[in-house]
Amino acid sequence: MPSRRALAFLPLIAALAACTTTRAPAPADSATTDTAGPVTVKIVGLNDFHGNLEPLRRPIRVPLEGGESREVRAGGAAYLASAVARHRAGGDHSLVIAAGDLVGASPLVSSLFLDEPAVGAMNRMGLDFNAVGNHEFDRGWRELKRLQDGGCERHGLREPCAVERDFAGADFAFLAANVVTEGGETLFPGTAIRRFGSGERAVAVGVIGLTLKDTPSLVTPSGVAGLTFGDEAEAINARVPQLSAAGADAIVVAIHQGLEPEPGTPHTGCGAIAGPLRAILERVDPRVDLVISGHTHRSYVCDFATVDPARGFTVTSAGYGGTLLTEITLAIDPARDTVASLAARNIVVQNEGEAADPAFAVFPADGEMAAYVARYSQAARAASTRPVGRISGPARDPGPATEETALGNLIADAQLFATRSAGAQIALMNNSGIRAPIVPGPGGTVTFGDIFAAQPFGNTLVTRSYSGSQLLALLEQQLDSDGFVQTFSVSEGFAFAYDMGRPEGSRIVSASLDGQPIDPRASYRVTMNSFLAAGGDGFTVFERGTDGVTGPVDLDAMEAYLAQAETTALPPTGRVTDLTGR
Repeated sequence: MPSRRALAFLPLIAALAACTTTRAPAPADSATTDTAGPVTVKIVGLNDFHGNLEPLRRPIRVPLEGGESREVRAGGAAYLASAVARHRAGGDHSLVIAAGDLVGASPLVSSLFLDEPAVGAMNRMGLDFNAVGNHEFDRGWRELKRLQDGGCERHGLREPCAVERDFAGADFAFLAANVVTEGGETLFPGTAIRRFGSGERAVAVGVIGLTLKDTPSLVTPSGVAGLTFGDEAEAINARVPQLSAAGADAIVVAIHQGLEPEPGTPHTGCGAIAGPLRAILERVDPRVDLVISGHTHRSYVCDFATVDPARGFTVTSAGYGGTLLTEITLAIDPARDTVASLAARNIVVQNEGEAADPAFAVFPADGEMAAYVARYSQAARAASTRPVGRISGPARDPGPATEETALGNLIADAQLFATRSAGAQIALMNNSGIRAPIVPGPGGTVTFGDIFAAQPFGNTLVTRSYSGSQLLALLEQQLDSDGFVQTFSVSEGFAFAYDMGRPEGSRIVSASLDGQPIDPRASYRVTMNSFLAAGGDGFTVFERGTDGVTGPVDLDAMEAYLAQAETTALPPTGRVTDLTGR
């Protein structure tokens, strides 16, 4: 599940074909330099694929020079496979490296099948290494191990191997340098080294892969029980000398953490120099040559030497969902055992069609991959198109995580409805867990595919008792020292108001149930999803509840709620009131 801090997909891609060269070619030295010149290694960088086997429904917005932008239809595994093949061609030495979140928070066509087809697609694309992301842990580390190793052992609600009866797992390696088990070893290898060529022309590329330290706060805690997520820079710096000693001529870091554009900065080059990754990179060993990043769903190619002259590595990210890839060219001097030059640019993976924009390259569908995706699309179609009810109009997803929406309130109402038998009086839904709008079809028809896209995590509902003072403390956890981080959508009959002008810890002005103020000494039955119940998104007060009752899966609750009326009216907003500045 995403962080409280705005991990919803941002359709504005922050860079297009941005190019940087971090090092000029080393000066010739007749005593040491091979006269044949440097050895070229091509790398394709990917990140945050999220099981998007099919093209994104909505076009991405690509900014152009001069402040203009264009909408481009992009993505889809068949087109991405074609783009990867084209951009790793032209030489014998190449790698495909991903920076995490290949799986998790995926569309129905992948998630319904436990993201097995996302792994299969990456196998067919020739992916070499993937740094684990937070979403790789959505179904727990044991299920992640199954995706690596293969097999059909069941670890959750759904049966594995529903389409591929002999699911063989990933041909590529998951890397997790900062994820340590109770036994003291890493969950997956922390590094890998790939060697190319022979004799005097032999070169080696070392790869370090890791996720963000805060992963445990972003996933259901039971899924990472027994694991320790260490400091990112420390994990990288511990591996750099190991790879150097093993003969690595170039060192690549794939990390599931990212940069974010600063307000008013350009959309290309190093405009994206804010964000959590910056502080990590400022501590990283300067011997690193390239950082492939992700998590923030932004797109950039940044020469980090413009931020810190002591660290001349390039930092890249290719947006979201396979809509872009990063083409990287390393020129390695085999005599000096160093990177002579590095160039990188982001490429839009525009799919073919009548609406193709001639300003961008068009990639044809790879036939083998298209057939593979079609196999899963057909298997998912019966579930996806099954009607589950009607609603009175489009229900859009939250933009900022602080925004109250009719869709969030609808989900909370459905959860309250489904847990009344457990005594529920209030239901709270985290907006960052809402992943897509619900846009009904003719007559207001909503399908299972629609509600799945909105809530793809398969959470169960949990109802617990909280004192009024605990409930107020829980509401305060929405607001921290940095400001409003996320609002809950709330069920009918419950309301609260806040004032960001007040000191932290006293920003909830009022809260009421059925018009009556919340009594700090009274007890209330509150429903939340299992992610929140385990303290997810940093809402630790949820863990303090008592007399817990486990209810249905969130999608079953929504389906039952929609079935009670011929057409379900979208609930109004206004349950959450901002009193700041009033």
